[in-house]
Amino acid sequence: MSVRETFLAEAAKRILITDGAFGTEIQNWKLSEADYAGDLGLTHDQKGNNDILALTKPEVPEAIHRAYFEAGADIAETNTFSANRISQADYGAEHLVREINVESARLARRLADEFQAKDADKGIWRPRFVAGAIGPTNKTLSLSPDVNDPGYREIDWDTLVDVYKEQAAALVEGGADFILIETVFDTLNAKAGVMAVRQLEHELGREVPIMLSMTLTDLSGRNLSGHTVEAFWHAVRHAKPVTIGLNCSFGATQLRPHVKTLSEIADTLIMIYPNAGLPNELGAYDEMPETTAGFVGEWAVAGQVNVLGGCCGSTPTHIKAIAEKVGGMAPRALPRLEPVTRLAGLEPFIMEA
Repeated sequence: MSVRETFLAEAAKRILITDGAFGTEIQNWKLSEADYAGDLGLTHDQKGNNDILALTKPEVPEAIHRAYFEAGADIAETNTFSANRISQADYGAEHLVREINVESARLARRLADEFQAKDADKGIWRPRFVAGAIGPTNKTLSLSPDVNDPGYREIDWDTLVDVYKEQAAALVEGGADFILIETVFDTLNAKAGVMAVRQLEHELGREVPIMLSMTLTDLSGRNLSGHTVEAFWHAVRHAKPVTIGLNCSFGATQLRPHVKTLSEIADTLIMIYPNAGLPNELGAYDEMPETTAGFVGEWAVAGQVNVLGGCCGSTPTHIKAIAEKVGGMAPRALPRLEPVTRLAGLEPFIMEA
């Protein structure tokens, strides 16, 4: 079977588990600038460049991946949220983009295969998957950063497509099963990511399945470019993503109505991985694993989700609590939708006969 078919087959059996936060886990290692920089000879300060650890201190992301798999994760998201030419330019490391992504994907792939093999030795068939994570960059195609010039853009479509394609190609080369275009605050950026993957598929001569995950920036349920959850789905459903969902945002409690909406309109798998609540005044996350698991477990009970995990502030303990909470629960059944024309501006539009 193809990786899409394998994933869908597993998702039909149970609610799958993706991993949790990387950034906050890396912070727990208290790394110095020298730890980040290694011996690469870079001239910029590298402290905070989490993605480059695949080259300079791979034992850190390896330990985090291992902890999430041990906690019950089925999916490893690569530590590559900012491993693109635009974001790495801030660190003077844009020439290392391919190497960072290849090595990050290889590391995740090796651990995924290791845990899958351990189960196989016990006579258990439980595949593990690698999602090549692509963040939104700090540029936006939809909005001007200059309030005095609404038509100005810092980047154009073709450039962003090329940036995403470079990263996606390296992640696939390293062994990623899917390309996860996540934390989507600008729908047009996400569509550039989809175009990049489609171009990559044409070059490779095979499918590269896409996962899409939107982030909400206000409590009304819109992303930064103004799209509602339903409008976002209408804008990207042509990509036929293997999963569509929400991540980051405000924590599970604020996502309840939007998870319900998405689960009713999307004829593909729903993947939700919220923050562990909201950060406190010191920027730390206080929500306990059992609390987070209780919140997301409500969606499982309601039959609204297929894949669950955690974003900022979540830990392997959170993922373990989620896996235990939803273990044995039935996954969401895909809705049967009428074949009508569904369009979107900032709001959804359905053209009925």
